[in-house]
Amino acid sequence: MKTIIEPFRIKSVEPIYFNTKEERQNILESAFFNPFLIHSKDVLIDLLTDSGTSAMSSNQWAGIMQGDESYAGSPSFFRFEETVQHITGMPLVIPTHQGRAAEKILFSILGGKGKYFVSNTLFDTTRANIEFSGAEGIDCICEEGKHPAIPAPFKGNMDTDVLKKIIEKKGAANIPLCIITVTNNSGGGQPVSMQNIREVKKICTENNIPLFIDACRFAENSYFIKLREKGYANKSVREIARELFSYADGCTMSAKKDAFANIGGFLAMRNEELAQQCRNLLIMTEGFPTYGGLAGRDLEAIAIGLNEVLDEHYLQYRIRSIEYLTNKLIAAGVPVMQPAGGHAVYLDAKEFLAHIPVEQYPGQALVSALYLHGGIRSVEIGSLMFGKYDEHKKMIPAQLELVRLAIPRRVYTQSHIDYVAEVIIEVFENRSEIKGLKIFEEAPTLRHFTAKLKPVE
Repeated sequence: MKTIIEPFRIKSVEPIYFNTKEERQNILESAFFNPFLIHSKDVLIDLLTDSGTSAMSSNQWAGIMQGDESYAGSPSFFRFEETVQHITGMPLVIPTHQGRAAEKILFSILGGKGKYFVSNTLFDTTRANIEFSGAEGIDCICEEGKHPAIPAPFKGNMDTDVLKKIIEKKGAANIPLCIITVTNNSGGGQPVSMQNIREVKKICTENNIPLFIDACRFAENSYFIKLREKGYANKSVREIARELFSYADGCTMSAKKDAFANIGGFLAMRNEELAQQCRNLLIMTEGFPTYGGLAGRDLEAIAIGLNEVLDEHYLQYRIRSIEYLTNKLIAAGVPVMQPAGGHAVYLDAKEFLAHIPVEQYPGQALVSALYLHGGIRSVEIGSLMFGKYDEHKKMIPAQLELVRLAIPRRVYTQSHIDYVAEVIIEVFENRSEIKGLKIFEEAPTLRHFTAKLKPVE
């Protein structure tokens, strides 16, 4: 098989500033062992997130120049609207400044005390917006998704038996929405099968519960379906995406992921009454319904990016590049989520740092070690991000202790990725030297963004 090459040429570059390990030690301490508090200029390879960090194409930059900045009725909005409608099949499209704004609007309307939102796995801002409304988010990931080292084709699936039990226990009337995240970010970037989406839809229909898709990485998930699910090999990714959305009553999307945009998102749905409620709140919080907190140039960039991401040469390169790094780490004995996900490599911090108890945040300790050793910025997806406290202030750990290395789209080359592999392997070989961390300052919600930590003595 020939080498999978980047399906693009690089037209513009920006410098990486190198620093020493001693300098990074001081930077890490000044940032209280939290990568979100590190200045980006002090990072060599930035894998904190794939959100808003993509390299836009020349066509997107050209579209930015064509953006119309009219307050109401901009042609840029109508191009954006038509693109979303064509891909999702959903007639009602509401732009927002990013994905969490779409979530805030949706859950402010549908949430509230005594309500439950059920998902395969909710990501951090989704869960936070649900809980802020007074409602509760419940995850029901499939059994194979709970075991990082055991490969399975669709580990992002929802456990339909658990879903049925939740509906029976909580009551369908108390569940305003069921949400499937594609791909399953908190679950290791793992895809969801079309069969699972159909089964969830059937259960939702029987119980009169709307089904929404968290569509941040819909194209990557659709490509996994093409590769791994029987009956889809000869279908285009666009056709697969259209079928995926056909089972949903609506979707939220951060366009900062699969649309390559640096900002933006949207709500799309079929229910006119709900859409009108959302638009009313949009005007209060974001802006007029034909711009929704975005400039016309952003709407143009998103519309172009949504079409570009469906290019199967790009998707082949994208999925294989994540697989390339995953396989290099597996060959070196590094514990990682298997098989490779769509947008990131996930290290199993619980196994990687087995000597550090979960109360000392092994994921955050590993994040700190990767930055210290090689200037790589990553993010913990474990008990710092998702851990809770019981009534006695004792920590309830997350189900998984992962470190995500999210690969920005069209940004880094193979030599960058080879460097990342070398750093991770060297840290793994010296893992016994890494110490746990403890929190000394934290916010009541989304604490991982601003928490301050220090090493355990």
